[in-house]
Amino acid sequence: MLLKYLQNLLPPQDGASKITCVAWSPNNTKLAVCTEERVILMFDEQGERRDKFSTKPLDAKYGKKSYSVKAMAFSPDSSRIAIGQTDNIVYVYKIGDEWGDKKSICNKFVQQSGVTSMIWPGEQGIVFGLVDGKVRLANLRTNRSSTLYATDSFVVTLTPSPTGGGLLSGHADGSIVRYIFEDEGTGEGQGKVATHRSPPYCLAWCSNCIVAAGCDKKVVVYNKDGRVIQQFDYSRDETERELTTAVVSPSGQSCVIGSYDRLRIYNWRPRKCAMEEGKAKEIPNLYSVTALGWKKDGSRLVVGTLTGGVEMFDCSLKRSVYKNKFEMTHVGPSQVIVKNLVTGARVVLKSHYGYEIDDVKILGKDRHLIAHTSDTILLGDLNSNRLSEVPWQGSGGNEKYYFDNENVCMILNAGELSLIEYGANEVLTSVRTEFMNPHLISVRINERKQRAVDDNKKMAYLIDLKTISVVDLGLGFTIGSVSHDSKVDWLELNETSRKLLFRDKRLKLHLYDIETQVKTTVLNYCTYVQWVPGSDVVVAQNRNNLCIWYNIDSPERVTMFQIKGDIVDLERNDGKTQVIVNEGVNMVSYTLDEGLIEFGTAIDDTDYTRAMVFLETLEMSLETEAMWRTLSRLSLEDQQLHVAERCYAALGDVARARYLRNVNSLAEEAAQHMGGDGMDHYAVRAKLAMLDNKFKEAEHIYLDHNVIDEAIEMYQELHKWDEAIAVVESKGHPEMENLKRNYYQWLMDTSQEGKAAELKEKEGEYHAAINMYMKAGMPVRAARQVAAREELMNNSELVQRIAAALIKGEFYEKAGELFEAAHSNQRALECYRKGRAYRRGVDLARTAFPTEVIKLEEEWGDYLVSQKQLDGAINHYIEAGCAIKAIEAAIQARQWTKAVQIVQHQDSTVAAKYYYKIAKHYAAIQEYELAERFYLEAGMTREAIDMYTAVNKWEDAHKLAVQCMNTDEVATLYVNQGQELEKQGKYKEAERLYRTVDKADMAITMYKKVKQYDQMMKLVKQYHPDLERDTHLHLAQLLENEGQYRQ
Repeated sequence: MLLKYLQNLLPPQDGASKITCVAWSPNNTKLAVCTEERVILMFDEQGERRDKFSTKPLDAKYGKKSYSVKAMAFSPDSSRIAIGQTDNIVYVYKIGDEWGDKKSICNKFVQQSGVTSMIWPGEQGIVFGLVDGKVRLANLRTNRSSTLYATDSFVVTLTPSPTGGGLLSGHADGSIVRYIFEDEGTGEGQGKVATHRSPPYCLAWCSNCIVAAGCDKKVVVYNKDGRVIQQFDYSRDETERELTTAVVSPSGQSCVIGSYDRLRIYNWRPRKCAMEEGKAKEIPNLYSVTALGWKKDGSRLVVGTLTGGVEMFDCSLKRSVYKNKFEMTHVGPSQVIVKNLVTGARVVLKSHYGYEIDDVKILGKDRHLIAHTSDTILLGDLNSNRLSEVPWQGSGGNEKYYFDNENVCMILNAGELSLIEYGANEVLTSVRTEFMNPHLISVRINERKQRAVDDNKKMAYLIDLKTISVVDLGLGFTIGSVSHDSKVDWLELNETSRKLLFRDKRLKLHLYDIETQVKTTVLNYCTYVQWVPGSDVVVAQNRNNLCIWYNIDSPERVTMFQIKGDIVDLERNDGKTQVIVNEGVNMVSYTLDEGLIEFGTAIDDTDYTRAMVFLETLEMSLETEAMWRTLSRLSLEDQQLHVAERCYAALGDVARARYLRNVNSLAEEAAQHMGGDGMDHYAVRAKLAMLDNKFKEAEHIYLDHNVIDEAIEMYQELHKWDEAIAVVESKGHPEMENLKRNYYQWLMDTSQEGKAAELKEKEGEYHAAINMYMKAGMPVRAARQVAAREELMNNSELVQRIAAALIKGEFYEKAGELFEAAHSNQRALECYRKGRAYRRGVDLARTAFPTEVIKLEEEWGDYLVSQKQLDGAINHYIEAGCAIKAIEAAIQARQWTKAVQIVQHQDSTVAAKYYYKIAKHYAAIQEYELAERFYLEAGMTREAIDMYTAVNKWEDAHKLAVQCMNTDEVATLYVNQGQELEKQGKYKEAERLYRTVDKADMAITMYKKVKQYDQMMKLVKQYHPDLERDTHLHLAQLLENEGQYRQ
């Protein structure tokens, strides 16, 4: 660090006129200087004097010269200043934010002894040291002070830690004491740290060490445990006098110690882990330095002297201009001030780890800054002044930065996407993705307040081109995943992160509800889509239609307008939302219904009363009805029952509205007796559980409060008699028998004989139960009761009556089972046949009627064929010995292998017919060898030959023809086929057929006819070499006559 003289703020006097203290405000805009006359002079950051005010004594009777000001400190918000005086008091003055604001005392703290030093470290309050050795803390809220710790020695100086989380006090006996407000994990303990050889009037708590000095002309560097690690001895320097005051830089990396005509500079070197003395600043005629003040951004150092002079120095290492828009001032290795030359706004970029900042870049439309150190990366938003520093391993500058999101910076490096929230000093999350596009990643960071949600940080991104993952960044796990059937080209979460909109390459727009994991297609063609800022309203374009969803919870309810161009933007300003449409020549704006948007905002803010009042101003429509339903659901969940009652009334749901009115009345009565809102009363909670169909929960609430009768009454009102009886039985209620009788009578009165029969069955009255089942037209249940009890099976009259009812109701299988149980096998078999229960019938026939088994198997097969269950019918036909039916079923079922197996065992006269069908099948699927085999089995050689010729397999066809036909038949067959091919223009195929049956002359004639003389001469040369010359002459004469001389 270098000190460069800038200007003089106050000229020195001829004699002693000590500057007692100086202080910079935390916002870097004000400098306060206290003169020997106890007047506070206020300067701006450029060094121009702008204001002043006088201090006052504890008691006016002692006069204005009865005290001196020993210390001064600004509040964290720079709007107040604390003055420590030797007349045992600390005043806090309110100085305002603007120059010229009225100065007034807002707090004062009277002490037992004089104030010697003071600091104001952040939100902890004002800390000051006293002559009696105490270090006290002043609380501005209570206007009281308390002792942090006490010593027996005069407090000569106080200095805060670089982070403001602790302080050091130096005492006249040389002791240095440390106090920690809150443990920051540094391992530094409280109490006495070291004992210096002289009173440490110069005391500085740097980032990595403690520097102390005094009148012995020695500067000692201590580590955090108080062990001496360095010493700078100036006692032999005759030009040096006592060291008077010290100040540490805001970064904690440097400190300056003042003495006579000299400023000594010390810088921490991380590589050496030691302080290094810089070149001292020699200033002749400066005299003793009495006060030092370092500007909070580290760019300026102010020096007050014994003669009343105030000098300002520049502390920068280097200064540069970036893009002609920003000035970058390096005030230390780890601190850079970035100043916007247009607006004058400044940002202090500082490495909290003390690393040297290598380079600083301004990116993202001159709004975001990026800086690197050896082990970290620093970034920030210049507009909001939110800065972050996170550990980062360099990758040779291959990172790509994306600043499209207001709250996070996205960094893509080697296929890994990292998110860093502005103002947070840790990586929010890191995920693997290759699809880095602002339209394919959506991050929402606490953009809207939600009910019962403190931290809402979500991200949606692409795992691959067809898969979207939704991650909760706060909890660090996946809360939703969407697998789509087409590539996704756009996605965005809403501001509350409950809904996800995405569009695919086919321009279909889809909505994904993260809570229910349900995906819905909302538009089949979409060229533009956007969430309306500050709401859950969606605007999209579908060809020439402007589509608006005022309530996205009901995606089928959409408002549409005809437009003539393309949507280019969506603006929401001053309570007005407009869609900008480009119609070619003009830009036209369409205004959305702000009232409907307001409803969504009220819902998100959980202000359901405001939403209800708004809906009452609208006429009922599809959109309004959907909003009433949404409000009813949410208000009921939030137990705002009066709002829910009004919603159901508006929807015409009289039953629910009346029910909620009764619940509200009950809650009001409970509130009068118990206090509160009455919602915790057991009856109210039970009623709400019933409204939500949670009857078991309501039952438990009643039983927990020992109101059994109300639980029983609830079930009786709902006609849930079984549950009511279960409650009575579990609690041993005396009205149990009476309740059962009432239940039975109610069942009879309402013609529910089936339920009455079940009740009698449970009570063991089986005859009565059977009669009731028969009366209810439930003979199957009656048959089940009879079959389960042998004594009832012996009652033949009862069995016959039930069986007749079963047959009448066409329950033939059940009737058969009943007859079989009663050993009436013949009637059982008849019933099985009528009911098509062939499996039961076959099982019965095997034991009782063996001769009927074959008939039953054939009937079973016929039935399965009629039901198109051909596969199952085959085996039953085989069992019945019906080979023809089995073959027909196998062929219809296309079970060709099974059909062949069955046909092979049949007579040739029968088999031929089916071999032909099988052969046609194999020919159709190009299994020609099998087809040939079955054609021959069927005695249809000509069909096999036709099959081969149809697919141009001439050799196979000729081979088969030679085996099965005489020479003349083969020749005739091939000549006829060749002539057909000749007509179709397939001359090569025709030639092959002619040559196969030694009819080369016909091929020669064919080529001559179509004037393909080259092909003709090849055949003549091959089959009639003796006529080759004559043929050439003949063709030449022919071509000459035709005038084709080149031929």
